[in-house]
Amino acid sequence: MVIIKEITKKKDIKKFISFPIKMYKDNPYYVPVMYGDELALLDKKKNPAYEYSETKLFLAYRDKKIVGRICGLINHSYNKKKNVNQIRFCRFDVIDDIEVSKALFKAVMDWAKERGIHEMIGPIGFSDLDKEGMLVEGFEEMSNSLTLYNHEYYVRHMEEMGFTKDIDWLEYQVFAPKEMNDRITRLSEIIQKRYGYKVVKLHKRKEVSNYTQKAFDLINEAFEPLYGVVKLTQKQIDEFIKQFVPVVIATNYEYLYLINNSKDETVGFGLLAPSLNDSLRKSKGKMFPFGLLRMLKDLKKNKVLDMYIVAVKPEYQNLGVNALILCEGIKSAIKNNVLYAETGPELETNVAVQSQWKQFETRQHRRRRSWIIRF
Repeated sequence: MVIIKEITKKKDIKKFISFPIKMYKDNPYYVPVMYGDELALLDKKKNPAYEYSETKLFLAYRDKKIVGRICGLINHSYNKKKNVNQIRFCRFDVIDDIEVSKALFKAVMDWAKERGIHEMIGPIGFSDLDKEGMLVEGFEEMSNSLTLYNHEYYVRHMEEMGFTKDIDWLEYQVFAPKEMNDRITRLSEIIQKRYGYKVVKLHKRKEVSNYTQKAFDLINEAFEPLYGVVKLTQKQIDEFIKQFVPVVIATNYEYLYLINNSKDETVGFGLLAPSLNDSLRKSKGKMFPFGLLRMLKDLKKNKVLDMYIVAVKPEYQNLGVNALILCEGIKSAIKNNVLYAETGPELETNVAVQSQWKQFETRQHRRRRSWIIRF
């Protein structure tokens, strides 16, 4: 018999976060979340997204053992923006038992019906910087700290419950060339000369603080039309700045690229960082006692990069800014003997973004999905 419990206490939320870490402990492709960040995200007093969102967390038990979890999330800001009445699900993990999955989703749907909601999408979280999309291809590919991992049977569960595809995201490995070639150097020079762009390189923390707000304003503007996206509030921006600035500093500003136009206005930026996969796996997502040291070691030296964010002001998206960011990224990758960079999830409909990779050796190695159901 499956028992579903709504949870609210911190001790149970810790169990909620720990469940997939324990379930996937022997899986070589799973990368755990940063435990402390996840705990803060699910804390209504610490996560500013609760200003426009509601959640309910559920754990599934069988024989007093946790066998599944799910978060139901109502994003009122997105519903208002798109004039829809949807609930989202996220943080869904389950053993291979369809009855457990059905029981978990029933709990979320019952809450939705109480609120007059009869449509669900997901997995998708609080914002576009939260993890999103269920893996449907690439189960034998290493996950990373920016994305979700799940077993292949999740897809069968979703289909059996009547969910259908809403949209897919694609992910790529972009391989770094062995050496800088004249074509890349020439391309960078041509773009800068034609449009009057300037590549801004930072070297001190004080300099970073001058650009952080500009960068997140760009994210809000560039990502606004994308699936499931709502603008980050100032409080959210402040929290994300606290997360990202230490990464920039730990990598010695190597993988932060800012592009200014001829008027010295910031029109694009990119942030990459060495992969944290190994340190997160060894530390099970926890910073202490040794997790932080492992992460700092990974950030200092790693042959794989994760593309955290690339954001370009909409009116500049076809005017060479993206290409210039990539040129700068290639220079850094060659300098540090990087093998390849992993993109984050890119909407399959975002042809403009995917066209960037045509000039590189690439491998599309994962696909993930947002599901939809009406009930």
